Amino acid sequence: MIGKLHATVIDCPDPAALAPFYEELLGMARVETEDDWITIGYAEGIPAVAFQQVENYRAPEWPDQEVPQQFHLDVMVDDLDEAERQVLEHGATDTGKKYEHFRVFLDPAGHPFCIVH
Repeated sequence: MIGKLHATVIDCPDPAALAPFYEELLGMARVETEDDWITIGYAEGIPAVAFQQVENYRAPEWPDQEVPQQFHLDVMVDDLDEAERQVLEHGATDTGKKYEHFRVFLDPAGHPFCIVH
């Protein structure tokens, strides 16, 4: 095991407008609020659902893939460097996006995911 699921992150034009819908739908409560990011969950340490604001958002056209579904997983790890080594060893692609508390990769099929600490 490299890490644990931390959050499923959903792209949207306005997290403050979308999060309340999912709070009601899933019976979750607000865990974190920033200008462009809101996280809801059941309790600290349990996988959450997060909403991230994206510019020029286009809604998915399911099942058509002209505008594909837009979400990614955040995987909580103890050590970013070690987790990076392991995900690359298992076939991930490094996007070069590295920040203080997270790094972005692509799975073997090209889906983005983040390792977070």
